[in-house]
Amino acid sequence: MSYFSYFPIVDYKFGTEANPDKFENISIYATVIDELKDNVAFYRDYTIQEGDRPDQVSFNVYGTTDYHWTFFLLNDNIRESGWPLSNEKLIEKAVLLYPYTTLTTKTQITSLNPSVTTESIFQIGRTVSGNTSGATGTIHHRHLDLGQIVIANINGTFIAGETVSSVNADGEVETIVLESASLEYNSAHHYENVAGETIDIDPTVGPGALLTEVTYLDRLVNQNDDLKQIRVIKPSVVNRVVNSFREAVQS
Repeated sequence: MSYFSYFPIVDYKFGTEANPDKFENISIYATVIDELKDNVAFYRDYTIQEGDRPDQVSFNVYGTTDYHWTFFLLNDNIRESGWPLSNEKLIEKAVLLYPYTTLTTKTQITSLNPSVTTESIFQIGRTVSGNTSGATGTIHHRHLDLGQIVIANINGTFIAGETVSSVNADGEVETIVLESASLEYNSAHHYENVAGETIDIDPTVGPGALLTEVTYLDRLVNQNDDLKQIRVIKPSVVNRVVNSFREAVQS
């Protein structure tokens, strides 16, 4: 049973082509789906297991792979953000999105006075070096509210506790004391209190013991876990719903 076979065929011209091609008109969206979402009698909650594909979930729920497409119609989250990733693919995504190294410091790297807009030290594009480790890199971007300097083109390994230096445009040596060095996706994205609320911190003091660090990877994992919670049409009514959907898009 093909999802796309339900849609009417229309003529469509691509760009400046003289002759149209025939394509399924997938822009049609049946109101039966919106009505279904509001009727708890037709669906139940389901948790996608690690590594399961849509066709596997369809087989687990309905005994056939034919209804995998219904998950995307019924769930806005996976239709907009995609099917949840396996743990392996999630790490690959994290590395792709956050490929750099984060240096965290409590050294004040800019004015804490919001009326002062001049950034003081360790500006983007400068080279930094570890005075003990000899590691070097280029400042790619910064998160001043977290005391983070994100480094690209790293050569060597920075060491927590060492002094890291950079030379500014005037030839002056700037220094910070390194609190930690971590892969960017393992560095803090934000901090939360016990209620799960995002809390601002003073980067020169640090988060303290009462706050929980949420890394970039943690955030991706949480978002991926949310995608695993879906609604599925109850097996007892799936044939009736599919037939209603087919009739609606073909009318």
